[in-house]
Amino acid sequence: MSIRGAVMVPHPPLILPEVGRGQEREIADTIAAYEKAAQHVAKLCPDTVVVTTPHSVMYADYFHISPGRGASGNFGEFGAKGVRIEAEYDMELRSQLCGLLDRDGFMAGTRGERDPRLDHATMIPLYFLKKHNVRCRVLRIGLSGQPLEAHYRLGQYISQAADILGRDVVMIASGDLSHKLLKEGPYGYQKEGPEYDGRIMQVMGAGNFGELFGFQDDFCEKAAECGHRSFVIMAGALDGKSVKTERLSYEGPFGVGYGICTYEAFGKDDTRLFLRQYEKMQREKLEHKKAAEDIYVKLARNSLETYVRTGKKVTVPDNLPKELCLRRAGVFVSLKMHERLRGCIGTISPVTDSVAEEIVENAVSAGCRDPRFPPVREAELDKLVYSVDVLGDTEIVSSAMELDVKEYGVIVSKGRKRGLLLPNLEGVDTVEEQILIAKQKAGIDEWEEGVKLERFRVVRHT
Repeated sequence: MSIRGAVMVPHPPLILPEVGRGQEREIADTIAAYEKAAQHVAKLCPDTVVVTTPHSVMYADYFHISPGRGASGNFGEFGAKGVRIEAEYDMELRSQLCGLLDRDGFMAGTRGERDPRLDHATMIPLYFLKKHNVRCRVLRIGLSGQPLEAHYRLGQYISQAADILGRDVVMIASGDLSHKLLKEGPYGYQKEGPEYDGRIMQVMGAGNFGELFGFQDDFCEKAAECGHRSFVIMAGALDGKSVKTERLSYEGPFGVGYGICTYEAFGKDDTRLFLRQYEKMQREKLEHKKAAEDIYVKLARNSLETYVRTGKKVTVPDNLPKELCLRRAGVFVSLKMHERLRGCIGTISPVTDSVAEEIVENAVSAGCRDPRFPPVREAELDKLVYSVDVLGDTEIVSSAMELDVKEYGVIVSKGRKRGLLLPNLEGVDTVEEQILIAKQKAGIDEWEEGVKLERFRVVRHT
């Protein structure tokens, strides 16, 4: 077998006595569990451990795999420079993995290294393995801003590479949980913090990896977790395998959650092909949404799909309702893929002769000209979810008291700077957040005075 098993572990530097200097006694259960996790790895006798770390270099659209023969690091930034960790990289496994990734055009590889030194999220699990005389090579892989599905798929590639080489591999998913557990903690409190930790420990403790896809980005951001993507890569490496799971511990006395679980892989189990199951469910949901799209959204979809496939813009159909052909209004077209924004472009005031023409132009722009994203590829078209917002008239307001984040969009302006944010957006819960984001889009400083506020309603078509 290639993937022998895995461990989910945190990386608090104070867990080391040389750093904690007595504080580590407050997480005694975590230390004891870490020792058991290291023993678990030792029992599996790996040729290589693959460490997925949130503290290596991270790119929005690329997974960085550490290059070179090996690396080292110490805990000098935590006051323990004498504690040094060294790792010899498994260059053959890395080469095999990168070959598979390059073959399929998957955005991962050894480019873009900024600092070759080992990060603490890698060194802490290696510190415990060293204590238990685990001597093996290492593959260190950073996380990415790509969707969770891409992280899971990377885990599948790791498993494929290990299979080809006949390499016995153990995955080490390094990641703390929420950093928002206590008001008196270093990062404060957010209700999503303990909610996240409760959910993730239930999922990971039971080995129900398919549920990892159900954690929304805004929920994870509010919880301020750092390990979720690391856990997803690990889950991908165990895809389709029967897994024995053991939950060892959970603690959060310093305001940061520390969870430890172990996994041992056995034979095949077709009921645990979680990515395949998730993608099937997503396709069914998308087909249901497509069937329910109104004429506004159908026009946006047809506009972008035609342009991406042919390079030509559609002609506005003759049989559209009058409100599309005779009315003029600003229109925003928004695209989502995997429940994440994939593009959004619009006009505050109309620039064409009809709402229909506005939709045609802005749908193409949302897919191909939003500077925050690469142009939509043909392979992505069937995965997109569209919404079309038709803007009502704007009116000046004297203060934020006249705004409502659910009912009104906001326009902020000062001089030639102008920024807009639509109403009722996921993750934007207060008027203050709405105004701040609109200011950021306009390039207006957060504390700048003399900013004009306008509000507007929209009719949203989904």
